[in-house]
Amino acid sequence: MRLFLLAARLQQGRIALLPAFLAGAAGVFAFAPFEQFWLLPLLLALLFRLLSLAADWRQAAWRGGAFGFGLFLAGVSWVYVSLSSFGGMSMPLAALATLLFCVYLALFPALLGGVFRRFFPSSAGHQALLFAGLWALTELFRGWLFTGFPWLALGYAQVPPSPLAGYAPLIGVYGLSLLSALAGAWLLWRPWGWLGIGLLLAGGLGLQQVHWTEARGEPVSVALVQGNIAQDLKWQPERFAATLALYRDLVARHPARLTILPETALPALLGHLPRDYLMELKALAQRQQGDLLLGVPTGEGETYWNSAVSLGTSPSQQYSKSHLVPFGEFIPPGFAWFLQLAHIPMSSFSAGPVPQPPLAIAGQQVAVNICYEDLFGRELLPAVPAATLLVNMSNTAWFGHSLAQPQHLQIARLRALETGRPMLRATNTGMTAVVGPDGRVLGRLEAFRTGVLEIQVQGHGGQTPYARLGDWGALLLALLAVWPALPGIPARRKSK
Repeated sequence: MRLFLLAARLQQGRIALLPAFLAGAAGVFAFAPFEQFWLLPLLLALLFRLLSLAADWRQAAWRGGAFGFGLFLAGVSWVYVSLSSFGGMSMPLAALATLLFCVYLALFPALLGGVFRRFFPSSAGHQALLFAGLWALTELFRGWLFTGFPWLALGYAQVPPSPLAGYAPLIGVYGLSLLSALAGAWLLWRPWGWLGIGLLLAGGLGLQQVHWTEARGEPVSVALVQGNIAQDLKWQPERFAATLALYRDLVARHPARLTILPETALPALLGHLPRDYLMELKALAQRQQGDLLLGVPTGEGETYWNSAVSLGTSPSQQYSKSHLVPFGEFIPPGFAWFLQLAHIPMSSFSAGPVPQPPLAIAGQQVAVNICYEDLFGRELLPAVPAATLLVNMSNTAWFGHSLAQPQHLQIARLRALETGRPMLRATNTGMTAVVGPDGRVLGRLEAFRTGVLEIQVQGHGGQTPYARLGDWGALLLALLAVWPALPGIPARRKSK
């Protein structure tokens, strides 16, 4: 409580921007690899206090923006690594681009702060609801605008062992963000807020005992291959033969019913790979009456896709990535000049069709998503009713030794919770892992080493409430939370 009293003394003028910024920066410790989920409500309580004490909506917007800038500057600084170390951009330009990106992301908490203070209700309970609802709404907006960037949504911090994880199969990541913000605001509302937090935690623990999906079929042996090829070496022509040999040897030494290689594991279009090599991979997969899932670009000429192609006992099938990364996999209109500043190979992918059915391989129905796509839970749902396994194929070598890799695994854990499906992650440099339908990591390889994760995985069927409703449940909760603040608006304007 001393922290909140200190914040009250600092609330005058711009000096309050410093505690807001520091609180936001400290928020990164709630996420992987630190995973101090309990920290978020404390920091949000401080932000709630700073916004409540703001003189007007403009001052509150600055404070919300300062909190967001601290959070994103600390949490997504790995963007600089991808632009400078591997994108070929000069260090000053990469630093400037990263700062501007964090400023853009900070606009969403700034919007929250301004709207919260503008429509500030007199009731403490309504204040807490407005704060939580606005947080969820601005995160939903951030996850949609300009193709979306929902990284560091607060709900991602609430994977097990957080008690709030029990709500994930019902209301998804944005619903968890709403509950995190609500708990933060309730910390300052005694005694009713503390009672509400107790009920919230008890409900989450109870929901963790509910099994929304059930096992389907027999367990399948899985081999997840981690090649650990540095991004600055991957596309060098003189290393092409060594890359092919590395993956062939890893597959040969680790037979399994389902073998999965990372995103763009083989740095060439599928049609340009030696036919004998592909037939050899197919034969290796067939040893266990199984299949191999290969990350490789497909297409010809200027039209190509970031794809996953199956080889083995089942007929060959393909999934092509549909949600592409701006500036990494496609250049938005009007930004052709960006290519002159950065040198990113194969940065003009075409988007795959929507929706795409699961792949029928290794006796399973496998719903594939590639790298960045697993940030968008609602986009995975069309394939979920039929799917027994989720598979994410990634190449996070772009971000070096940074927070991106453990944060990405944490996102995958939330996707498993939302859908009640195991999530299999095959990555180039990490984090290669298997996540159970309860969001807990069942097995993981050490990052930045070559290896294969061998494990038995049980497919699951059935649907969670989130798999049926998607983000509509969280959106409805957010709208219901802000609604009590609306009827008093005309009366407050008249009094002013």
